[in-house]
Amino acid sequence: MSNEKAFSGSMLRVFEARAKSGCADSLAKKFATTSGDVVKNQPGNQGHFFGKSVSDEDDVFLFVSVWRDLNAVKTRFGDDWESSFLPPGYSELIEECSVKHFALSTKVNSRAAGIWATFLRQRLVPRIRGDERF
Repeated sequence: MSNEKAFSGSMLRVFEARAKSGCADSLAKKFATTSGDVVKNQPGNQGHFFGKSVSDEDDVFLFVSVWRDLNAVKTRFGDDWESSFLPPGYSELIEECSVKHFALSTKVNSRAAGIWATFLRQRLVPRIRGDERF
């Protein structure tokens, strides 16, 4: 995205991380307890959620945040918005990580759009935590 194309509408910021050997449980706890603080109550943030891979790669995690627009992402993460942001205590748990940004399509299934709108209206999205078993 560094070619500064014009994007309008909501954006997804997708952070992917692979835990170091023996650190998957600790990383899962970090995602469950402190990752939301990075985006919560930030201007333009519309929610977040995280998950763990269900494949053989059980040490891979995603943290996804939803933003009003690309400017909101840039405001929160600054000049390094295209780089992974690691809060204190994460680097010793992570083997490798990356971040990608996606413009959400305005051509979505009307039922899915309605569900998402309900989540946003009821402010349920920031509370989505995923399965507490991992």
